[in-house]
Amino acid sequence: MAEKPFNDTAYEQFLNKEKIMGSKCKKCGALALPPRPICVSCFSSEMEWVQFKGIGKLAAFTSITVAPPYMAKEGFNRNNPYVVGVVELEEGVKTVARIIGVDARQPEYIKVGTPLKAEFHEKREGTETQMLLAFKP
Repeated sequence: MAEKPFNDTAYEQFLNKEKIMGSKCKKCGALALPPRPICVSCFSSEMEWVQFKGIGKLAAFTSITVAPPYMAKEGFNRNNPYVVGVVELEEGVKTVARIIGVDARQPEYIKVGTPLKAEFHEKREGTETQMLLAFKP
């Protein structure tokens, strides 16, 4: 079987299997999540897949009141915001994901540095179901 290309489609296929997969440069060891076909550190194209444990800490966040259509259908709006954050994984790479299990209406109680663990969240649009990466304290 041919190896999957380092792109968003392959990344989403792994998420649908509840795996957090990124790329690692064979030359310098730099990690990327989502995966990239070219290393952002040394520009090498010698990449390999690496699986992340999904454990990290909150590095930054924002509370969002204007939701995309599929989330608006789930009830997110000006009165019911949601949180998106930058998560620094134990492996050292940072990724952006939805933060669940926190009160988006009271962002003053959400703390940078909070330990987080990955959770897979279903996104449904029509008959399509897709897994999205989220993190929870």
